[in-house]
Amino acid sequence: MKKSYIVLIVIAVVLVVVIGSLVGSYNGLVSARENVDSEYSNIDVQLKRRTDLIPNLVNTVKGYAAHEESVIEKVTTAREHLINASGASEKAEADAELTSAINALMVIVENYPDLKANTNFINLQDELAGTENRIATARRDYNNAVSTYNKKIKTIPNNIIAGIAGFEKADYFEVKESEKEVPSVDFS
Repeated sequence: MKKSYIVLIVIAVVLVVVIGSLVGSYNGLVSARENVDSEYSNIDVQLKRRTDLIPNLVNTVKGYAAHEESVIEKVTTAREHLINASGASEKAEADAELTSAINALMVIVENYPDLKANTNFINLQDELAGTENRIATARRDYNNAVSTYNKKIKTIPNNIIAGIAGFEKADYFEVKESEKEVPSVDFS
């Protein structure tokens, strides 16, 4: 009789350990996924901040460089694409498009000394530069969170739990090689 109690106790302890391990693994995956979502939200906040600054910057430049309408239009269009983008890869593409358009705009600014000295423009440019730094930091933090999460869902026993619970690989926030090129602006 005592042996059967001992066997039942051992089985109960093993079940508790196994269930505890499964629950711990599941909770770790949930925590990692929430961290990815939180970091993605941080990117969104910074991209929104940048898209809010763009109209002010564009309007300031318009007053000085009215004949540079095509570049201003590209910035406006790229901003709209970013606002309407969804998902990490689509946002990365739209972000790269806006970055390229802003870079082209900044090249044009170099030809307008009065604009470069305008206090409003200088303040907007400083705000934009600070926002670009925040975006870079948010991208890095997001990609680190994605890396941690993706590693968790691929390791044993988490991969079993991830498969059962429907945890899927998260996408990195990446920019295509072709979109990393600095734009060239020709005034000839």
